[in-house]
Amino acid sequence: MNFGQALESLKLGSKISREGWNGKGLWLELQIPDEHSKMTLPYIYINYPSDAKTTPGARVPWLASQTDVLAEDWTINL
Repeated sequence: MNFGQALESLKLGSKISREGWNGKGLWLELQIPDEHSKMTLPYIYINYPSDAKTTPGARVPWLASQTDVLAEDWTINL
């Protein structure tokens, strides 16, 4: 699927990833802040798997690269 479809899937609550990413097991999620959040606007963050060598279980805000935006290998994680 393309980036637009992947973004719409995020908005519906899906977790998404790219088949072409070098880091295996990574996925994106959308965070929508609530009244207890320090952030006030929605943002996308990337999750690292629990068995990652240097950052197991890490979560960090994510920005799309040009390659990500133009990619056609987005998938929904089940």
